[in-house]
Amino acid sequence: MKVGTDGVLLGAWTSLEHEPFSILDIGTGTGVIALMLAQRSDAELIDALEIDEDAYEQAVENFENSDWGDRLFCYHAAFDEFVEEMQDEEKYDLIVSNPPFYSADYSSGDAKRDQARFAEALPFEELLEGVSLLLSKKGKFSVIIPFAEEEKFLYLAGDFNLFPQRITRVKGTPNSEVKRSLLEVSFLETQPIQDELIIETSRHQYTPEYVELVKDFYLKM
Repeated sequence: MKVGTDGVLLGAWTSLEHEPFSILDIGTGTGVIALMLAQRSDAELIDALEIDEDAYEQAVENFENSDWGDRLFCYHAAFDEFVEEMQDEEKYDLIVSNPPFYSADYSSGDAKRDQARFAEALPFEELLEGVSLLLSKKGKFSVIIPFAEEEKFLYLAGDFNLFPQRITRVKGTPNSEVKRSLLEVSFLETQPIQDELIIETSRHQYTPEYVELVKDFYLKM
């Protein structure tokens, strides 16, 4: 399955400064973000969750074929079921998610693909509530969402005592509109660090900042 820019961005951007012992990737797809975090960290436990059976099977295969298979585990379940089962267990120090977009006004230009995304979508409120139950007191939650959803997402996060720590707004080119927001939230109320990331100056001419961020994960970069 295709590796999307969003997943690579999130996997590379997510902070590991607090040296998480345990990590959860919600909606792992084929496991790219979980694998990137295994490559970048010494976390002893990296759990991934995927509801789609084909993607789940692909993730399991990818985990088993990686150098970090002993630290990676994938669950085939819906998020609400997982939360119910795991909320009384040890909390995660880091949670990440590249969620299917739920916004009614989001469009990829492909109606069938949009319909599939809406059907699989995890409403932000459900996502944030679950994260608040699974995240350790000093843990962090990182997510990538459409920029148009940023304000709503952070407002909802506040309802679960999750506050922004870092915000990076992503543009395709210097003159294009902001397309994505990379957000890190935690239970700590503080003034967030905000910046901007531009991916390309022109077609396939990547900015030094983008190259620096993702170069460890591409064979040709």
